[in-house]
Amino acid sequence: MLIGVAAGLIGLALGVFGMLAFSVSERARRQTVDVREPALPDGSAEVLSVVGKAFIVIDVVDGVVRASPGAYAFGLVRGHTVVHRELLELAHRVRRDGVIEERDLLLPRVVLPGAGQGTGTTPGADPGDSVQGASTHAAAHHGGSAQGTLVIQVRVAPLGEEYILLLADDRTEIARTEAVRNDFVANVSHELKTPVGAISLLAEALESSPDDEATVRRFAKRMITESARLAALVQDIIELSRLQSKDVAHAGVDVDINAVIAEAVDRTRLPAQSKNITLVVGPALPALVHGDGPQLVTALRNLIDNAVRYSPENTQVGIGLSVGNGVVSVSVSDQGDGMSPEDQDRVFERFYRVDAARSRHTGGTGLGLSIVKHIVGNHGGEVTLWSAPKTGSTFTVRLPQLSVPNDDGRGLPALRHQR
Repeated sequence: MLIGVAAGLIGLALGVFGMLAFSVSERARRQTVDVREPALPDGSAEVLSVVGKAFIVIDVVDGVVRASPGAYAFGLVRGHTVVHRELLELAHRVRRDGVIEERDLLLPRVVLPGAGQGTGTTPGADPGDSVQGASTHAAAHHGGSAQGTLVIQVRVAPLGEEYILLLADDRTEIARTEAVRNDFVANVSHELKTPVGAISLLAEALESSPDDEATVRRFAKRMITESARLAALVQDIIELSRLQSKDVAHAGVDVDINAVIAEAVDRTRLPAQSKNITLVVGPALPALVHGDGPQLVTALRNLIDNAVRYSPENTQVGIGLSVGNGVVSVSVSDQGDGMSPEDQDRVFERFYRVDAARSRHTGGTGLGLSIVKHIVGNHGGEVTLWSAPKTGSTFTVRLPQLSVPNDDGRGLPALRHQR
């Protein structure tokens, strides 16, 4: 009897002791959380949780008390420290004057050691918002690398009496697009100036030799050539502008790639015949894609025309179709001189020419492959290049197949290089 009472008292004592220990532990845990995450002004946390920009909240000693995953991904914050001195200078000015500051800054992108590893979270961020996810997204958004220059628009404002809020809007892609646009305008001006200047000089030469029939004919022929080059250049520029304004995803229809190949081959048959080049087309296969038929004809025609231009006389250009794994692939192969790895990296750039002198002789504008890449990209596909010096080149367009046929087969390209 006494033993049972004693055991009960001991159990009760242990239970009370356990409850006290849990209470002390819970109180300590809450105090730790309160120290790590200082209380922000009422409503601030809710607003920051839905803000669409990277943000940083700093205290009176410039310590980071709250930051978004994006702020870490862009290298603006390391641990509890603001990385860039320019941001702190703006914060100091706002703290001193009490006036909101807004500035565009060009900052070096800082890659954090071990960034994206582990499951650590940013101060004040939701546990599910990992630095890894934000860092990976930022790297993908800027071309697969988290290095380089970051262009951000910063807005700095007081947040209550103790804190400063920095909002950072990533403008890197906008700045890059603007630079590409300016470069394109400069290139267009240069490319237009060449044929226009040539036509002007030829006209002056004709004016000074009106009675020399042979000279008139020779200069008139060159004027026709330069005029055709100018017309082709203007047409390609118009085509690029049209591609940028058309939404293929919404305006597209079902397109039979076999019909696209047939029309593109038909449009390039005359220039091929002038060089005694044979266009060899592989067998047809069931191949439907969603898109714009005329655009796809333009893309394939440009590839075939490019192959004809840069192929020797009395050779072949092969056009092959293959279908499989939900992808429609069209390959255009030539037996030309091929390209070096350096040229392959740049061949899809606007106005880039592997051989500028030869391109002028053949009438190329330097925009054909850029148009191809743009059209294929608008259709959710990709265009790739295989080439080797003195061996030839193969351009392959891959597009999402609209519907996979029951009897799925593969057609071999009509002309294949040994690799």
